[in-house]
Amino acid sequence: MEPSIIKYIIIAVLLIIIAIAIAKTKKRDFKLEANKLIELLGGKDNIIKYEFNKSRFVVDLKDVSLANKEAIQKIGAQGIVEIDNQLKIILGSDAKQIKRYISELDD
Repeated sequence: MEPSIIKYIIIAVLLIIIAIAIAKTKKRDFKLEANKLIELLGGKDNIIKYEFNKSRFVVDLKDVSLANKEAIQKIGAQGIVEIDNQLKIILGSDAKQIKRYISELDD
């Protein structure tokens, strides 16, 4: 083999290793996010009921003032709509994973 081909192979292998390392560090911990979301909504005792509707998480709260809407957006919510004591939180494609972990907390 020519030395230049060997260099390209080494570079390709290094790029693959770097890509794998980046992908592993970007893997989200949805269980941690679900717990954090509940905390930011004022805790489990502040939640009256909740439901998931595709990409949205709709939650009725005892006291909506306990919810930290700014922090909820910082952890990844794409938007929040408040109507009376209800929050509609747009989670996007992560909603299904977070729903699974929040449902496990009820069990």
